[in-house]
Amino acid sequence: MIRYSILVFGILATFLIAMFGLTILPKIFIDEGVTEPVYFTPFEVTEGHRVFVREGCIYCHSKQVRPEGFGADFERGWGRASVATDYRNLLPHNLGTMRTGPDLANIGARQPGEDWHYLNLYQPRAINEESIMPPFPWLFEEVGEDARPAHEGLNLPDEYRVPGRKILPDDEARYLVAYLLSLDQQITGVD
Repeated sequence: MIRYSILVFGILATFLIAMFGLTILPKIFIDEGVTEPVYFTPFEVTEGHRVFVREGCIYCHSKQVRPEGFGADFERGWGRASVATDYRNLLPHNLGTMRTGPDLANIGARQPGEDWHYLNLYQPRAINEESIMPPFPWLFEEVGEDARPAHEGLNLPDEYRVPGRKILPDDEARYLVAYLLSLDQQITGVD
């Protein structure tokens, strides 16, 4: 019986020491100097993230730039190494598991134009003939050239153009592009 009580006391003491050292001490010494800024995520970005997850973009694109020396991310010009604050406010935090396509952690800075993103979503081969990314035409609507005169439509190359029609992004495409443009590591201010 004495050995059993010593074992239970040892397990309990180990648990309490670990809890104190891993949770309470850091809270006492670190938390005092850290203030969490309040971040606001616009509706379009939140909805774009939802579309990003729904369309399965995360299966081919990562959103995590590795530090210099841990791969070729820095040499490819993908931006600075990712930090924890890059993933705030959007759940689920989908960092990706594969890189079939390029990393998107800093795509908002690398490709800041909406037109490029719309064209890439509608027909990726219009930008890169060797692209294996699937097109997402259901995020766009095809209307007659006379419809909606204020909107020009996508500037497609001739081989992808539909005669007498123009291609306009729908709301989900606009949300997705707003989300992709928000992936800009320069905005976070982390060096």
